[in-house]
Amino acid sequence: MRQLEVYNNDVPAGVLTEVAPGAGYIFRYNESYIAAGGVPVSVTLPLQREQYVSDHLFPFFSNMIPEGANRKIICRSLKIDENDLFGVLYAMAGKDTIGAVNVRRIA
Repeated sequence: MRQLEVYNNDVPAGVLTEVAPGAGYIFRYNESYIAAGGVPVSVTLPLQREQYVSDHLFPFFSNMIPEGANRKIICRSLKIDENDLFGVLYAMAGKDTIGAVNVRRIA
């Protein structure tokens, strides 16, 4: 099971979990983030206490992954399967991303 902490403007917003490779994904907002009046990380993931569950990586998070030639270079250099979207996102954790939301590995 791989997990990433999701930050919104450097504030811990929630946790993204890969249940098992190819077995689904869970995203859950942190209770403290909700209580503090945090804003949704995406319009497709409105604030709620219940977890979000999906068979596929949530589109919002898959859109954070480099595309095309950049993805090929990253995957080749890090020996990651290009179809392992969570693996690519995991490898890119903590790197500069566009926008207010980023992900970091959970220590």
